[in-house]
Amino acid sequence: MGLTKIDRVIDTCLIAGRIMIENGSEMARAEDTMKRIAINSGVNNLKIFATVTGLIVSIPDTENAQIETIDRRAIDLEKVAAVNELSRKYANKSIDLDAFFERLSTLDDATPFFPFWLQIIGAALVSGPLMAVFSNNMSDLWITAFVGAIGFAIFYFINRILNIKFISEFVAALVIGLLAVYSVHLGIGKDIDDIIIGSVMPLVPGVPLTNAVRDLLDGHLVSAPARAVEAMLTAVAIGFGIAFIFRFL
Repeated sequence: MGLTKIDRVIDTCLIAGRIMIENGSEMARAEDTMKRIAINSGVNNLKIFATVTGLIVSIPDTENAQIETIDRRAIDLEKVAAVNELSRKYANKSIDLDAFFERLSTLDDATPFFPFWLQIIGAALVSGPLMAVFSNNMSDLWITAFVGAIGFAIFYFINRILNIKFISEFVAALVIGLLAVYSVHLGIGKDIDDIIIGSVMPLVPGVPLTNAVRDLLDGHLVSAPARAVEAMLTAVAIGFGIAFIFRFL
C-alpha cells in the first residue's frame, strides 16, 4: 500500500470519527466505524485513542499518526447515521476511498437541518404531552407546550449568538420559570410544578447522559466521566434558572 493511500485512510477515519463524536455518537460506535473503514481499506491494525475533545489515529510500522481536535458537541443523529451509511457503501464497494473522503468532507453542509419553526413545534410537542404523561394534568397541556416552545426558542437563539455552554440553558430555564409562575398567577395555568417539569424537557441532556453510561460500560474511563460532568452541569444550569425564579418571586 502506498504512502498516499495510508494518509487518505487515516484522514478518512479521522473525519468520520470527528463527525460522529461531535454529533452525539457514543465512543464505541465511532471507534467501530473507524476500524471498519480501515479494515475495508486493507489496514487491519489501526490504533485509535478517542476522547470527547480529540482523536489520535496511527498505523503501526508506519510514520503516520495524526490528531483531529473536536471543538464542539451537539446532537444531530442524522449525521451519525449518514456516516454509517457511507461506511456501509464503502464496504460494499459502491464508492471508493476518495469519494468516501469527499462525501465526508461535505457532510456538515450537505446534511439538511430541521428549520427553526419545525424545532419549535417539536419542542412544544415534547413539552405538553410529556407533562400530561408525567402528572396526568390535561388542563395545563397547552400552556406547557407554549412555555416549552418559548423556552427552547430562547435557548436556540442564545446558543447561536453567544455559543457558550450552560448560559443558554440557564437563561432558558429562567424564562420558563418566569412564564410558568405568571401563567398560574394570571389564571391561564393551574400547577406551576407541572408546567415547569414539562417545559424543561427539551433542554434535558438525555443523550449525553445515556452516552456517558454506555461509554462507561464500554471501558472509556476518560470520555464517560467527561460526558457525565458536562450533562450534569447542563442539568445544574437548568436547576439554577428555576431556583432563581422561586427564590426571588
